[in-house]
Amino acid sequence: MVGNLGTTNLLLGIMAAVSVLEALLLIGAGIGGFLAYRRVMDLVSHLEERQIAPAMTRVNGILDNLKDVSAKVKAETERVDTAIQSTMERIDDTADRVKSNVRAKTSRLVGVVRGVRVAIEDVLRSRQSAA
Repeated sequence: MVGNLGTTNLLLGIMAAVSVLEALLLIGAGIGGFLAYRRVMDLVSHLEERQIAPAMTRVNGILDNLKDVSAKVKAETERVDTAIQSTMERIDDTADRVKSNVRAKTSRLVGVVRGVRVAIEDVLRSRQSAA
């Protein structure tokens, strides 16, 4: 049995050494993963500082300009709309005035024409009655 314990101890020693190596390998992989993570985060942070931040500044500037332009367009549109409405109201008033003036002047003319017609008809009737 003494020989068997020696073999068992040897196998246990090998398994312990392998376990220690596995633990060291896992610790090394963890440290390597952490270093890779830190490098990637530094790269992302530098990329953000050099590329994304200036681009966002330009985009925000463009959006501010767009906001100003749209506000001006809205104000001008409202001004033009008000001017058009005012002009249309003036045109309607002018058309009503012209219509009433034309009716007033033509009603006199129509009255005169009717009077002349009645006079002519009366003269013609009196001639037909006399003949």
